[in-house]
Amino acid sequence: MTEMKISNLLEVPLRYKPWRPRHLRLILNDLIGAARQPERDTLAHLAAAIDWLCCAQDARAGYSDQGGVSAGWTFEDGWLPSYPETSGYIVETFLAAATVLDRPELVDRAHRIIVWEISIQHPDGAFPGHFGEPGSNPVVFNTGQIMHGMLAAYRQLQRAECLEAAVRAGYWLVRQQDADGYWRKFEHNGAPHTYNTRGTWALLATALTIGDNKLKAAAIRNLDWALGQQRNSGWFDNNAFTPNRDPFTHTIAYAIRGFFECGVLLGEVRYVDAALKAARAMAGVQRADGSLAGIYGDNWVARASYCCLTGVAQMSVNWTRIAQETNLVEFRTNARRALAYLKGNQRLEDRDPIIRGAIAGSKPIWGRYSMFEFPNWAAKFFADALMMDLKDMAVPPLLEFEAHRRDAAHV
Repeated sequence: MTEMKISNLLEVPLRYKPWRPRHLRLILNDLIGAARQPERDTLAHLAAAIDWLCCAQDARAGYSDQGGVSAGWTFEDGWLPSYPETSGYIVETFLAAATVLDRPELVDRAHRIIVWEISIQHPDGAFPGHFGEPGSNPVVFNTGQIMHGMLAAYRQLQRAECLEAAVRAGYWLVRQQDADGYWRKFEHNGAPHTYNTRGTWALLATALTIGDNKLKAAAIRNLDWALGQQRNSGWFDNNAFTPNRDPFTHTIAYAIRGFFECGVLLGEVRYVDAALKAARAMAGVQRADGSLAGIYGDNWVARASYCCLTGVAQMSVNWTRIAQETNLVEFRTNARRALAYLKGNQRLEDRDPIIRGAIAGSKPIWGRYSMFEFPNWAAKFFADALMMDLKDMAVPPLLEFEAHRRDAAHV
């Protein structure tokens, strides 16, 4: 716990109750440096991650937010309410896993998420932030992530109302955008964020799906602003949750994915190059065991010794996607080393359903990213990374015109 300040240490007993048996077991496991879990075949790890996501969704049965997926399980609060942002992009994961695992009931789970998400969309097109409780303000990034789920439901489940919801959300984003391309309003901590490129990807995909130049132009304006945040080292300014702080690996990975997918959709080399520059740098600092530091400063100096497991899963996804779309097959090695590390930190034999199949926010579990928590998005990105490596597929699937372009390039 060397990276915690004394004030943080004093709040731990009150907030996180380390004396509880389950909590103590998890802390001791990381404190004594227990051996990594044995690596099993990819399908076993995937099934466990999906089962845990199902458990997180079922935890909200009977509540007003049923249908959504609990944000995760924490030492402090147990199962959290459904999280609109991440439930949105879990739709993609359930739909992909339904095919890979031959589990059609996962399609029904995706439908249930969509029903809940549409029910909480604001009349102006925005989706609520936080847990979607009454009075919660919308957040630009969160709305973009839910748009990914809406697009998946339209394209794979033929739900026309979901495309309508995505378009209304897209126009809400346009109305909030400043002329210089970034968002000042409805932003986390009231500051612009480079990692919004991942939401911009959904905005661009919506624009291309319906042929809307206004939405497309808004997406390009944000990408151009974000491009100006990249330093020569490949690192991004304004990419942390809090202004003037170094970013978690989690948000670095978000920015990379947004740039790469938008560059592929537009055939725009400069956006792809921005993603490649950062992805290469991350590959260069990947540890021998496949992990990454939880935080990086400029020039890719590690600012934390703990590992952000969520970010490792996301970078596995990023490296695999780059390998799929380019001749840079060496990135598959980075992706698989990251997957091996994550497999070693997923407990498949645990009798406790809250632990079995989950991925913690950090390793050790008291790391500052999602401290003492199993967030649903960690399991989501781990599942995506496993499926993408196993089947050489993209999650979400390529847009129809993108798939045609890719097939033509491989002829």
